[in-house]
Amino acid sequence: MAGAGERDGEEEEEEIVCLEASFFINDKYTSLSLSFFHYLPPCLLKSITGILCSRFCREVVLTDHNDEVQKILKKNIELHSSKDHSHHAELVAEKLEWGNSDQINQILRRRPGGFDLILGADIYILGSVPLLFDTVKQLLQVRERDCCKFILAYVSRAKIMDSLVVSEAIRHGMQINEIPGTRSVVGNLEGVIFEVTLLEKSPM
Repeated sequence: MAGAGERDGEEEEEEIVCLEASFFINDKYTSLSLSFFHYLPPCLLKSITGILCSRFCREVVLTDHNDEVQKILKKNIELHSSKDHSHHAELVAEKLEWGNSDQINQILRRRPGGFDLILGADIYILGSVPLLFDTVKQLLQVRERDCCKFILAYVSRAKIMDSLVVSEAIRHGMQINEIPGTRSVVGNLEGVIFEVTLLEKSPM
């Protein structure tokens, strides 16, 4: 049982955690030809989204830092692969905690060519935003400029989070643009899709 001081700390931390997961897509990206693309979702895109994308991509890498989630991802991949032989994409699950350079490098050692698209959605912990963009920057730097994009489906829950997402992208040397026509209502919240690219490739 937590003491009063611990409870106060927990309550204070909970103030910056916004729940109610959601994800939405935009027609601009469903019209892309993705037959030869690698695709990496480093955020809360799990089995369903990854399996859907595998129908249009050469390889899909699903990521999460949680070991239990990893087991679920791998089981879903196994079940899907055993039932559907019509697609040609390789579906794999990798452990990735945002900001963990060792795990990022391990993923990239297996895929030295990097990725064409990095998809993410539903950031809900304030402290994870800098780590997210640190991870994305390391992945974007593998490819030449404009050869890899980070597509972020973002749900606005707090003004401080809205500002931090933009400021962290800029601080990490990225250009972040709202994709026209993607702003919509998600539940009782407002969602939007951002396109994020690296402004200048820095030394690895």
